[in-house]
Amino acid sequence: MKDNIRYEIIIYWSQADQAFIAEAPELPGCAADGATYQEAVASIEVVIREWIETAQALGRPVPEPRGRLIFA
Repeated sequence: MKDNIRYEIIIYWSQADQAFIAEAPELPGCAADGATYQEAVASIEVVIREWIETAQALGRPVPEPRGRLIFA
């Protein structure tokens, strides 16, 4: 897989978890966390790669990145 992550990533602070949460909404269930913003980004990049590798190994479709999903 290419190293270039092109999926939208949403990052927010979770008071309940006391961590930054990073989600890739185009990949169902794809989320990670980190003590810092940077750690959350690094973690979600790993999880996105693993999500795609697992889907491919199981013969499941991998959605094409659509880019920006929500406008603020």
